[in-house]
Amino acid sequence: MGIELLPQSIREKYEVYEWRHACAILKNDFPNEWNDIINVLESFRLNKSDIVKAGGRKSPISNKIDNFLYSLDWVEKSFDTKVLIDEQKHTTPTHKIDCLKNRIALEIEWNNKDPFFDRDLNNFRLLFELRAISVGIIITRCTELQALFNLLGKGKSYGSSTTHISKLLPRIEGGGGGGCPILVFGISEKLYVEDY
Repeated sequence: MGIELLPQSIREKYEVYEWRHACAILKNDFPNEWNDIINVLESFRLNKSDIVKAGGRKSPISNKIDNFLYSLDWVEKSFDTKVLIDEQKHTTPTHKIDCLKNRIALEIEWNNKDPFFDRDLNNFRLLFELRAISVGIIITRCTELQALFNLLGKGKSYGSSTTHISKLLPRIEGGGGGGCPILVFGISEKLYVEDY
């Protein structure tokens, strides 16, 4: 059993991939976090107004997902990590996790430069090896959405060198996340709503 553990409605609306039994681990060992993820994905809609709105530090799409999870006690989290070798401390910096709850780390990569995936996967790998997280989740967009962005006149804002499924999968399959169980959700056009 893998992604079949997810409700069919999610499998129909998102492109879903998993590595190292992430779904089974989440559902069986972290049922509350599993339910939170299901709820945020079930309630999410890709509104036209959010796509065409001018960008800022964080997109309305990322904010929507973050805020939903923050309302369920997920937190943005930085880790202070060091390795001790023969009484000598070696700092092993990690970057801030967008949303963390009970050892489940979730990153939203809606429209960043694609090297952000390398950063996320390396972070998942290191934090998993240090036993700080058990599963890493990435929510990004399906590559197919580029046609919709072009139609809405936003195609240049969402270029091929930004974060989308086709840029992520080869990195994971190449071992970028190490041994960390990973679950990926690609936001598809089936979630699109013409809200004006």
